[in-house]
Formats: sequence, C-alpha cells, structure tokens
Amino acid sequence: MECSDAKSGPTSIILRSQSPPPPPPPCVQAGVVVTPCAACKILRRRCAEKCVLAPYFPPSDPLKFTIAHRVFGASNIIKLLQDLPESQRADAVSSLVYEASARIRDPVYGCAGAICHLQKQINELQAEVAKTHAELVNMQCHQANLVALICKELTQTPAPTPPPPDHCSLDNNFSSATPQSYPLFDDSNIWEALWT
Repeated sequence: MECSDAKSGPTSIILRSQSPPPPPPPCVQAGVVVTPCAACKILRRRCAEKCVLAPYFPPSDPLKFTIAHRVFGASNIIKLLQDLPESQRADAVSSLVYEASARIRDPVYGCAGAICHLQKQINELQAEVAKTHAELVNMQCHQANLVALICKELTQTPAPTPPPPDHCSLDNNFSSATPQSYPLFDDSNIWEALWT
C-alpha cells in the first residue's frame, strides 16, 4: 500500500503508518532449522532437522547443555544418544546433566559423594528413631510398673473401720481388764491365727 509517487509525500506517510510491515519470510533451507538448539548454538554449527540433541537441549535452556558438555564433551553425548533407543534418551540426558552438575560441585566423588552424604544422613536418622523408640518402650515399662505398684498399694491397705459408738466406755473397760479376760490376746491364739 505504498505510494511510489514522489509528489504524494504526506499521503505515503499516512499509508505506511497504517499498515503493519509484513513478517520476514522464514529462512528455511532443506534440512536446517530456523532456531538452532542450545547444543548447536554453543557448538556454533548448523542445527539439522534431525539433530539428535535438539529434543533434549532446547534453545531456552542453554545451561543444561553447557554443564553436560563441560564434563562429558559433545561427541560423547551424541554417541551415547545415538546408541540408545528414543524412549530412553530423555532419561539418559537427565542423568548426564545431573552427574555433570555433581561432578562440577565435587570433582573427586561426583554423584557418589552426594549418595554417601545422603546415606549417612539416613543412618543418623535411623539411629535417632531407634533411640527414641527405646526411650518410648522404657517409659511405657516404667508407667506399667507404677500402675502395678499403685494397684498393689490399694489392695493392701485395709478399708477404714468406723469408730465404736462409745469411746469412753471402751477405754475404761480395756484399761481395767486383764489379759486373761480377753482371749484374743492369748499368745497361743495369736500363733494359731497366723498359721491357719
């Protein structure tokens, strides 16, 4: 909608501002993708249509390939992915990136160091759980012993007997009485009552 006439200067400016510029045509050649994957971009090469790395290293996440490439190298990653079936490639890339990041953090032990550290934490927590369980069993035994002792004490204490109605007459009779008048206080009766 441009005006090629030089005399219509203001008109051509109005027409140009009203129509948006057409999008640039996609520059797709045979076998070349417009947006290279992160791997091909870092390696500075053309990203082929059937690039092995493209599905697993998108251009939005270049750090993922940088980490794996730094430890394993691009040729090893490509060779590994080509040897695997497509169903296992995503898991392999995840493992490679995880191992590479662990190697960068700990160059000597890598994933094995992280696994040993986690195993040590598990062992410490299991020991703490066992100790807590033993303390709990000990407290339960202590509580059972206390309950048994309280029950024993309650069964051994006699029930309180009500006092006799006349205290004075009983005290007078008891003080004036002799042991012979009360057969309960006879020594032979006491031993017989104890042994029977």
